[in-house]
Amino acid sequence: MNEHFQRDCLEILADKARKGEISRRRFTQLAAALLGTGALALRGTPALADSGELVFVNWGGDASTAYDKAYGAPFKAATGITVKQDGSGPTEGAMTAQAQSGKPGWDICDADPFSAQALGKKGLMEEIDYSVVDKAKMRPGFGWTYAASTYFYSYILAYDARKFKDAPPATMADFFDVAKFPGKRSMYKWGAGMWEALLLADGVPADKLYPLDIARAHKKLAAFKPNVAAFWGGGAESQSLLLNGDVSMALIWSTRAKLIEHDSDGDVKFTWNQGLIAPGAMAVLKNNPGGKANAMKFIAAAQDPKGQLVMFDMLAQGPANPATDALVPAADQRFNPVDPKNFAQQIPLDMDWYEANYGAALDAYLKIISA
Repeated sequence: MNEHFQRDCLEILADKARKGEISRRRFTQLAAALLGTGALALRGTPALADSGELVFVNWGGDASTAYDKAYGAPFKAATGITVKQDGSGPTEGAMTAQAQSGKPGWDICDADPFSAQALGKKGLMEEIDYSVVDKAKMRPGFGWTYAASTYFYSYILAYDARKFKDAPPATMADFFDVAKFPGKRSMYKWGAGMWEALLLADGVPADKLYPLDIARAHKKLAAFKPNVAAFWGGGAESQSLLLNGDVSMALIWSTRAKLIEHDSDGDVKFTWNQGLIAPGAMAVLKNNPGGKANAMKFIAAAQDPKGQLVMFDMLAQGPANPATDALVPAADQRFNPVDPKNFAQQIPLDMDWYEANYGAALDAYLKIISA
């Protein structure tokens, strides 16, 4: 077996260990079987998260680069602790698998707070240490037991302005109207925000959305599904679908809107109208290898307005720390979901509803889109 093939096999095993698909002990056993114990001791194996470093799991693409510049590199400079960026996507299922393994390969997740709360109540997440993380550096009401808000984002309607330049779509009803606005569509694979969009398009008033009528939303989804070219699972995928012209409209994260508008030279535009705004948060897996104390220090460091401004500049994340607002240039405020003009056009996702109902709603949603 040649050395390059051995190294490739080791990297595959290491990736499985990082994702919680195999335990650390099983990783070591398989690596020893592959190399032999003597060679293993001599050459070593690919690094997994351990004390002295942290693995931060985000949604990939441009996010990994942005998180490293805004938070990872400054934290390394200040503390000496390396923060590895993992863009594999911290879905609720993936976090559950990691935590239930007993020895996760991840430390901190860019998590939906409702997922962190639900998993935390099952004993799978660490409580946020608010003696280290400062609630005064958050917008009121956005610090939870198992998650600390670090930014805001929205699910918004983006469209190919070349196709709709004379009368662009402006509402969720327009998104689902393929007679008036022809072309394929793209929606989010993991359901959040899509139920609200479906119900708004079906005539439910914004102030009557919750509790969500999932049966009604799924009836509309099933009928509309033939018009959906792809259900995207990560931000990079949503970008490429629009930039490549695979779809004429997509419901995307607002964090991608600035990037898409720039990369398309303005051919792809978006609207805040009926956007669905939500908080992004950092959460820490139970028994994380890098240790709870270092993870809390990292979350606290991510409250720095300068770092949050970098995240806004690179990824258009709405700042969680209100002190950052004054740093956003006037010309860029149109990309900020928490800017008062933009916020007023949107509808906040109900985190309590999601915590109680997300799992069952997602199961039903996935059955429809995968059928």
